[in-house]
Amino acid sequence: MELWFSEKHTSTVKLSIKVDKQLYTGNSEFQRIDIFESKEFGKFLTLDGFMMLTEKDEFIYHEMITHVPMAVHPCVETVLIIGAGDGGVLRELTRYKTIKRIDLVEIDEMVVEVCKKYLPLTACGFDDDRINMYFEDGLKYIRKKENEYDLIIVDSTDPFGPGEGLFTREFYGNCYKALKSDGIMVNQHESPFYEEDAVAMKRAHRRIIESFPISRVYQAHIPSYPSGHWLFGFASKKYHPQRDIDAAKWNALGLKTRYYNTNLHQGAFYLPNYVEQMLEDVEEAE
Repeated sequence: MELWFSEKHTSTVKLSIKVDKQLYTGNSEFQRIDIFESKEFGKFLTLDGFMMLTEKDEFIYHEMITHVPMAVHPCVETVLIIGAGDGGVLRELTRYKTIKRIDLVEIDEMVVEVCKKYLPLTACGFDDDRINMYFEDGLKYIRKKENEYDLIIVDSTDPFGPGEGLFTREFYGNCYKALKSDGIMVNQHESPFYEEDAVAMKRAHRRIIESFPISRVYQAHIPSYPSGHWLFGFASKKYHPQRDIDAAKWNALGLKTRYYNTNLHQGAFYLPNYVEQMLEDVEEAE
């Protein structure tokens, strides 16, 4: 008998991956956690039946959400990560020697423990001395913070269930307050391709531009995510993601990446016309 994992992308579209075996299943206080193993994508993590990452393409997501802001901000020393219990963002951030402190706020401790055990290629940065772990609601955590972080990375799940509060106007406003005067916030911005995802993307963009003077959207191709066309949001108090990138400085670090490079950084902000139109409609409605 063949075992397949299927995720509904719309009511009429599914992504199916043939599974060799199921390595783990369990229910935390917040969600169902599953780890599967497949020939094509390697091991992969799902939460409540939704794909979170696969070993084959997670590097694309984690490099793009991390290195884009790091190449723009001239001196990131304090970072807040909200979500990211799989450890992929930590893995990329801990490669930067200039960072002094990384606070990670993840609502579900079981996600971290499961990923450490079954996804060691991703969850390999948790032992770094600069990391402080907080297992609590990111929305509540950030309310208490002011002028504290150079960079906030919002690596949330989709805008329902445990991650729903991380797409609200209040949350983005609190992120603005928690950043220093030249701080940057980057978030996963959903996909523009399917209608339901596009609605969530536009709603997030609307709420971010209400809080930040500089707000841009950039893209990456992530095969295991709905439609493969995925967006990220770059919001800043001071720095422009294309004009203020210091490519020479970032390249001099000698970080080996599989997807991100400084040429692609510039190109990622050039979006297809249909996406530009969606974002313009949101901005003009303000």
